Amino acid sequence: MSVRIRMKKMGRAHRPFYRVCAIDKRSPRDGRVLEELGTYDTSVPDTDARALLKADRIDYWLSVGAQPSDKVAVLIKKYGTNGTHKSQQEVALERMAQPTVVPDAGAPVSLPQKEEEPKPEEAKAEAPPSEETPKAEAAAPAPEEATTEVATEAPPEEETPQEKSATPSE
Repeated sequence: MSVRIRMKKMGRAHRPFYRVCAIDKRSPRDGRVLEELGTYDTSVPDTDARALLKADRIDYWLSVGAQPSDKVAVLIKKYGTNGTHKSQQEVALERMAQPTVVPDAGAPVSLPQKEEEPKPEEAKAEAPPSEETPKAEAAAPAPEEATTEVATEAPPEEETPQEKSATPSE
């Protein structure tokens, strides 16, 4: 039985994915395999990271007389045991393992920019509390013009006894 090392097509339409396999020469392209020896994914953007091969198993099959197909022979030459692109492949695989950094998109250009009005919660957070004001003044006396006063809300006014008597009682 003569053995070939060739690619078995997988994936879906317009998204091919290949497995590098040791297959009997008489088997169809996507038929039964003897052993899977690696993968080749054409959709990976970095060319050197596309092929992942089990170099020791490929060396074994080549030593027992398996013949690689033309495309697989190129992949073995580049990414095999003593491959010409082996160092570039390692760098590309490390780069792919890094998380991708996506910058902030920012504000949309087409919409008009509105000035944000401070919310009541933010206004309270910006005003210094009244307890800390005497400490700050004692530490560094400020000129009278620069002093800040904290506005406090007055309690709602109640009706005076004169207003109560002015209303008709029923």
